[in-house]
Amino acid sequence: MNRIADLFKGEPDGSEITVNGWVRTKRDSGQIFFLEISDGSCLRNLQAVGGRDLFADETILKRLNTGAAISLTGSLVLSEGKSQDRELKIRSLTVLGDCPGDDYPLQKKRHSLEYLREIAHLRPRTNTFGAVMRVRSAMSFAVHSFFQERGFYYIHTPIITGSDTEGAGQMFQVTTLNLDDLPRDKEGNTDYSADFFGRKAHLTVSGQLQVENFACALSRVYTFGPTFRAENSHTSRH
Repeated sequence: MNRIADLFKGEPDGSEITVNGWVRTKRDSGQIFFLEISDGSCLRNLQAVGGRDLFADETILKRLNTGAAISLTGSLVLSEGKSQDRELKIRSLTVLGDCPGDDYPLQKKRHSLEYLREIAHLRPRTNTFGAVMRVRSAMSFAVHSFFQERGFYYIHTPIITGSDTEGAGQMFQVTTLNLDDLPRDKEGNTDYSADFFGRKAHLTVSGQLQVENFACALSRVYTFGPTFRAENSHTSRH
């Protein structure tokens, strides 16, 4: 099995390869059809070219909608097109998973971020989210490499905490209590002794306090979130 990212390295030599991926677009020019395939290994799509003679059953071609999962086998050759330098000349094609075109919410057009929030399970397939996650992955790796090469230890600090590290009071509360029927003490206040942790708990805004303890024991330490702050802020810094 070949990754599309690896197929863009070196020069195409006509060797036979097999690629699994999702259909991004399909163009049909009569006897020849063109597919753009993505397997998530890189932002670039691989163009695949085939003829109708591949299909004794025409219904298979109709199943190659955007979002369909397919397996292709063929030769990687130089492309005669202007928008790509290589393409896969299809010898055989198998549909691994159907995707009805009318129901698939990601099409070949720009979608707003507001719309993508409604289909969070599919938005990683978009170029925007794919690029952001690739950059975040590279940046996280660079941070870890920097500290690890200098003898630092990576510390996992608690995500749920009872302390407000920075004293700002802008924290997300975590509870297992029934908010529609909260237990009360004699003064009418919420009785947190009945909660999972027996006291108020929040998502941490910083791992500072915990990592300071480890600094006094292991010397060179660092932490890398995640942290949460209950600020309704949409500035360029958030």
